[in-house]
Amino acid sequence: MIVSQSPPAAPPDKPAKPPAKPKSRDVVLMHSPTEDRQGVRVIRARDGNLEAGEMRPLREGASLQGAEVVKLKEREGSPVLWDVEVEYDGRESVSTSHAGPPRVASRAYRQNYDGIFGSKGADSDVN
Repeated sequence: MIVSQSPPAAPPDKPAKPPAKPKSRDVVLMHSPTEDRQGVRVIRARDGNLEAGEMRPLREGASLQGAEVVKLKEREGSPVLWDVEVEYDGRESVSTSHAGPPRVASRAYRQNYDGIFGSKGADSDVN
């Protein structure tokens, strides 16, 4: 026979403590710098899955499409484990309005555009 007892009620002068917040289930392990030394390689555990990836600082003007912006909080007692809080999830916004590869202008394309097609300056002659 199993007998269960309910815990004693908190005294009226002391309010009951709220339950402790469970540890985050989204955790990242930082393990080595990237080849260009601009980021760090990570292993991330979330939703019961392990993922390998890279973390890099945000760059002004860089697209966030297909990427996440995360906030990290160091775990007590471990310098390489961090709890992850997703601030922005750009993976959900990935959609295409056309068939085929993505239409992306590379940095080299932008730099050489004027040399190839000419600039749209005031001196352009019509005929």
